[in-house]
Amino acid sequence: MMDFLHNYTVVYYIFIVLISVLITLFAVPSILHVARFRHLYDDLGHFRKTHDHGIPRLGGVAIFVGFTITSLLFCMTDKSLPINYLLTGCIILFAMGLKDDLAGVNSSTKFIIQLIVCFILVVLGNIRLTSLYGVFGIYDLSYFLSVGISILLILVIVNAFNLIDGIDGLAATTGIIANGAFAALFLYIHQYELAAVSLAMVGAIIGFLRFNITPAKIFMGDTGSLLIGLISAVMAIKFMEVNKVTTGVSPQIYAVPAITFAILIGPIFDTARVFILRISNGVSPFIADRNHIHHRMLKLGLNHLQTTIILSGINVTSITLVLLSKNYSSSTLIVAIVAFSLIFNWCITFLIRSKERENLALRNLFA
Repeated sequence: MMDFLHNYTVVYYIFIVLISVLITLFAVPSILHVARFRHLYDDLGHFRKTHDHGIPRLGGVAIFVGFTITSLLFCMTDKSLPINYLLTGCIILFAMGLKDDLAGVNSSTKFIIQLIVCFILVVLGNIRLTSLYGVFGIYDLSYFLSVGISILLILVIVNAFNLIDGIDGLAATTGIIANGAFAALFLYIHQYELAAVSLAMVGAIIGFLRFNITPAKIFMGDTGSLLIGLISAVMAIKFMEVNKVTTGVSPQIYAVPAITFAILIGPIFDTARVFILRISNGVSPFIADRNHIHHRMLKLGLNHLQTTIILSGINVTSITLVLLSKNYSSSTLIVAIVAFSLIFNWCITFLIRSKERENLALRNLFA
């Protein structure tokens, strides 16, 4: 298998993406037919909705089918990733997400199931961080600290992807960028199984995105966003682990924590921002609102596609700049990324307030 990969690497990985894309492309129309026949539409009455007509939100089923079948067919089994534990976690999250998309699941049940998935991956599958590469002075982690940080990281990323799924194409495009970046980096350091898993997810999302770009015909729902978040979280942990610095061995890629942070900056920053604002306002951080960055950009008059392109462009730019800044420490680069994100957020706030003042002045003028 490895000789085959060395000789036909490009064709092999293109084939993985194409198969995953085709499976999802064929699955979505059938899902749309069933959803329309059974009237399984999104809740138009919810205050966070930005569409004026019912749209099915079972697109995550197609993503799950495309990713799982492709992974089982083409992903190699070796010690770099326990694919059995990974797919077990995916199936559990898929079942919960499907139940949530069809009938709803309360937040405590969601949290317990997500913790079970994290336990399977981190404790049984040993998918965990063992070092922070000296970020802010932290190096090797004890076992229990490693488990705790890894579980927390997976929980944050999984729910962060769920939270950014608020407009057409954003969560899907972010998932493609994240897993595409991890795949490219895994190929660069010859981690072929990990690259195959990332590309299987990329293909599944691309097939779905065909039906999710404005005007969206289908949403991914919790089934899709939770799955994308889970795979992205696992790939982030594995990327940091396979590049772990050891004595006498030079790293293949520098500033790995900063690169990982840059790849996932969109969902992570948005989630941290809304949670901090909600807590500071005395509101539960889990109470939904329309204060996400993508909602605020819509207030400026941008449409779904424009907002998705801008946020995706910033994500890609952040990744590129970090990759070109290997002479700086991860701590420095992470601080720089956060500072840039805060400046971007401040610019949006400034523009929104300016627009509100202009609208108020116009109302007073014609009152």
